[in-house]
Amino acid sequence: MDKEFKEILSNFLKENDLTQTKFAETVGIKQSQVSEWLKGKAKPSYDLLKQISLAFGISADYFLGLNDEY
Repeated sequence: MDKEFKEILSNFLKENDLTQTKFAETVGIKQSQVSEWLKGKAKPSYDLLKQISLAFGISADYFLGLNDEY
């Protein structure tokens, strides 16, 4: 269960048939930010992680890799 954020995000996008752009629009960030996360060049801050969780109604534990289910 020790996945990196980029893997978790990639799986989330695939499972929910979301593009980087649609994900970014839903969260309220730029698509380029999502791209950086997927490349593993950056990770979301606490505030952005909270924003993602609220935007999709999913526990932050999922995106932190602490829980396999959302």
